[in-house]
Amino acid sequence: MSYVIYFLITIAILVFVHEFGHFIAAKISKMRVDTFAIGFGKRLFGWNKLTGFSFGDLPEDFDGQGNTDYRLCLLPLGGYVKIAGMVDESFDVKFADKEPQPYEFRAKPTGLKLFVITAGVLMNLLLAFLIFAGINYFQEKQFFKTTTIGFVAPMSPAEKVGLKENDKILSVNGKNATYWDDVWNPIVLDNMDKDLKLKIERNGRIENLLIPRRTFTKEATKGGMIFLPAGFRVYADSIIKGFPAEKAGLKSGDLLLKINGQKILTQEQTTQIISSNKGKQLPVSVLRGNDTLQFAVTPSKDGKIGILMKPEFTGKIDYKSSGLGESIYSGVADIGKYTVLTFSMISNVIKGNVEFSSAFGGPVKIAQYAAKTAHSGLTTFILFLATLSLSLAILNILPFPVLDGGHFVIILIEGIIKREIPVKVKVAIQNAGFVILLLFMAFVIYNDLISL
Repeated sequence: MSYVIYFLITIAILVFVHEFGHFIAAKISKMRVDTFAIGFGKRLFGWNKLTGFSFGDLPEDFDGQGNTDYRLCLLPLGGYVKIAGMVDESFDVKFADKEPQPYEFRAKPTGLKLFVITAGVLMNLLLAFLIFAGINYFQEKQFFKTTTIGFVAPMSPAEKVGLKENDKILSVNGKNATYWDDVWNPIVLDNMDKDLKLKIERNGRIENLLIPRRTFTKEATKGGMIFLPAGFRVYADSIIKGFPAEKAGLKSGDLLLKINGQKILTQEQTTQIISSNKGKQLPVSVLRGNDTLQFAVTPSKDGKIGILMKPEFTGKIDYKSSGLGESIYSGVADIGKYTVLTFSMISNVIKGNVEFSSAFGGPVKIAQYAAKTAHSGLTTFILFLATLSLSLAILNILPFPVLDGGHFVIILIEGIIKREIPVKVKVAIQNAGFVILLLFMAFVIYNDLISL
């Protein structure tokens, strides 16, 4: 249920911001906006100046006389703004047999048409920028002052490429590393088309580790680079009543030291140990205050003991604040970084370096990440909104029929040839694009489901 709730919140925010861009640009350009809808399909309820608030569909011959009907529709997978005199996803072309009216989209100059069609993308970019810049300005940024690896998950991509616990990473691709960000960002986020050259200190000796990017990228997107800096520990944030952990005597605030003889460093590791020992009694060592206590816990048949865990970095943290100018620059830089990363990921999918299911996600994955980030805190959820808003902007500006980029190309062609492309041709293009997009979405949802 939390997946559904946070998915609806996420989609509602992003769709509203995008469609509001089209709406306000159309209003500024003196165009009539017949409908502003969140969702697709059947009208559940809405409001306009003529009929007021009402449930269900409006009459087929309803004429808003220039007033917008604001509505919520059945399918919460997007939204739309219907602008008078425009061939769009509604495929309503009743206007085609009439003379263009001054308030219609088709009657406006090319510049205004392009302004209206790109306004949704611009609003998504603006939302992403404001979030990135705002977080940089209002919140001090944390920097973990360590470059030593504290945990490498067995059989993980990190282990396969040669990283080991207690490795101290001195530099990545020739750049010295002081903070964990200096390690994580270039390895996971930056330079996705370049091989990685790591200089590490291992057992008192300096070694060089070369990681071919092609192999690394494939492995990293399959299972994630599961390695953490030294200093991460796992606490019992809360204990669920009636579960084995409570019955054994564990309490909220306990620091998990060992389970079944294994040192505990991550949530994933803890979950894996517990879930793989269903019905077996496990020795559990915790630190409570200054005392080390021993317990015996037997996971339930579904591999749970009833602990909600909280990871925490216990090492040294440096905090850095940003001024207004620096925050604005950081906001623009973040947009540039994520845009480059997105196109780099698409390129790697085309080249076969990254699996499709690892690079693209649909409603199911959005719901998962929305719930996960929301439970991690407001800042994490807002950052997720920013990256998703940016992704929506990039997707929509692609020159594909149905998308804003497809409309942009048609408008540009019409502006160059100085005449309108026949309505039947534009409808055919829209139909073809719509079918392809539906098939693509079905494939994405299928990949979401099989990866659960």
